[in-house]
Amino acid sequence: MPHESSAAAGWRSRITGARRISWRSFARRDTSSPRKAARVGVPSQSPELLVAGSIALDTRDGPFGRLEEELGGSALYFALAASLVMPVTLVAPVGVDAARRVERVLSHRPIDTALLQVLPARTYRWRAHQHDGRNIDLGSSDDIYDTWEPATPAGFDGWAFVGSMRPDRQAQLVEMLGGASLLAADAMLSYVHARPPAAEEVLRRASWYYCNQDEFAALGGSDPSQFRSRWSLRGLVVKAGPGGVSAHTEDGVVRVPALTGRPAVDTTGAGDAVAGGMLSRWLTTGGQPNGLQDALVWGVACASLAISDVGIRGLAEATGELLAERVVEVEECLLRES
Repeated sequence: MPHESSAAAGWRSRITGARRISWRSFARRDTSSPRKAARVGVPSQSPELLVAGSIALDTRDGPFGRLEEELGGSALYFALAASLVMPVTLVAPVGVDAARRVERVLSHRPIDTALLQVLPARTYRWRAHQHDGRNIDLGSSDDIYDTWEPATPAGFDGWAFVGSMRPDRQAQLVEMLGGASLLAADAMLSYVHARPPAAEEVLRRASWYYCNQDEFAALGGSDPSQFRSRWSLRGLVVKAGPGGVSAHTEDGVVRVPALTGRPAVDTTGAGDAVAGGMLSRWLTTGGQPNGLQDALVWGVACASLAISDVGIRGLAEATGELLAERVVEVEECLLRES
């Protein structure tokens, strides 16, 4: 790993001493796809969940005002949501300019940061304007990916989520995590437009894919079921903001409404929170098809926490008890619509 500052190295020495968790493998089924798809099984012991993604310093404006270098990034949103349910391993790069802030955010959660690399580079920056709940991308500075050499646990066969990041690195990590029992990935509209081949390579290798309606259209999607079949996906999750979330599998479509009764302060990171809540809940309850709707409910509940404040603050300040209350609210909303 590249040279670290003494402060960053000190943090790493404290974090890497944390207890590692033991995991099991799940039954697999070979396909002709490059992905190593798997039939999701019931874990016999504590299952493993991993997220690989970005850590960002965001400069954004919107109804919430203007934010300067606010902590964000797909890895943080996912990890903070998932860690309300179960331990999670985080794989990401961060510059020395944000390392201590990240340490403070993660220190009270069951998040294994042994594979979080502190690099002598500027943390990934993202600029955006939020309008009507959507972020308009104004550019980014992603040079940190040039020096990052991602590492994943040897022989990893748990569940993995590869969040949005520069597409070449996202494609690399999807390939590195090919032995995962469930391998999910997420889209980012600007990167889909900028690097279509890499985005399509991620689609080819993932078994589950998350995207919003704009990203779905940019990837050539019109009918979710046909899109899922075309890319040999086991599951496609389409995020529709206030329209809720739908999961498309070979067994049909499962929909869960959004929690529209609460204010949406900042919608950034809601999709990563959906994935974090959904996958953590589904994994801890056995990963069976009949548990998918329940898992989506937890994902929507996590998203409601994410959008309750700016940046990662809503998720960072949340507790398991607060999440449980939101789950009840989403369940009641689902019952009213059924």
